Amino acid sequence: MTEARRALITGITGQDGGHLAELLHDKGYEVFGLIRGQNNPRREAVTIEFPYVTLIEGDLIDPTSLVRAVEASDPAEVYNLAAVSHVGYSFKNPALTADVTAKGVLNVLEAVRVTGREHSTRVYQASTSEMFGGLDYNRPGAGYNEHSLFHPRSPYGVAKLYGHWIAKNYRESYGMFVACGILFNHEGERRGTEFVTRKISHAVARIERGLQPYVELGDLWPKRDWGYAGDYVEGMWRMLQHPVPDDFVLATGQTHSIEEFLTLAFAEIGVDDWRPYVKQDPALLRPAEVDILLGDPTKAEQELGWRRKVDFPGLVRLMVAHDLQLIDTSRP
Repeated sequence: MTEARRALITGITGQDGGHLAELLHDKGYEVFGLIRGQNNPRREAVTIEFPYVTLIEGDLIDPTSLVRAVEASDPAEVYNLAAVSHVGYSFKNPALTADVTAKGVLNVLEAVRVTGREHSTRVYQASTSEMFGGLDYNRPGAGYNEHSLFHPRSPYGVAKLYGHWIAKNYRESYGMFVACGILFNHEGERRGTEFVTRKISHAVARIERGLQPYVELGDLWPKRDWGYAGDYVEGMWRMLQHPVPDDFVLATGQTHSIEEFLTLAFAEIGVDDWRPYVKQDPALLRPAEVDILLGDPTKAEQELGWRRKVDFPGLVRLMVAHDLQLIDTSRP
């Protein structure tokens, strides 16, 4: 009997961590997840939803704990998904963002290297479209690709750019298999309600059920390339099955505004005009905003055979339906 491949996921409590754990388990992997702290409030939920995941305590800002985690899991693949990942939060906590999202990548790579697994363990680094920053966008209708210039516009984007380049440096310096996935916005039912898409779908469901009168948002005009997280984790896995380590953009090739998301979300509950149910809060505005993000997934489609399956209307429909069901099943 062939021994199951072993994978270690940092950020197991997040949206992508959950989807990826599910995918890897279905593919026959033995899955390990890094979790912070003895009393992490998400521990019980992860244990219930993913009973097949072996949890290991560790922290991206504690290099020793990462060495122990790598030794304990002995992974063929490491997926570094952990980060301070909320753009707005990164403006309020830039130092913590740098420690976790930037230096944490270095700590993960070092843990693999110093344990002697630099040539046997493949590493996935979660890069982000926020590294592009939405500036120098001089090709209307064409998305950012693997050769586009970076100009991050937030502490989160800057920290991710460090993580991206240190990953490439370890690839080139030590011959490590490190693949960087430059993922555009990917959402879904596991997204936290602090993120605008889930904040909207959650609020729409509560408005429909009479539990709240409106939702407070910041800017409504920014445009994003939104896909479904469940599709994107398959792209992560495909990157580590590729013959050589490389960088890949995952995106839909379409961009939509927050107003468009609102229109589709409220339409799901039969509301044609969402304006009476939306209030703009100046406190939610960011010091610097990215106007538009649009990705070009051509390379991933051609070299990895990756395709997104859920389109934008389908994503909104899925999220609103989930949040409506969540309310109904939680009621006595």
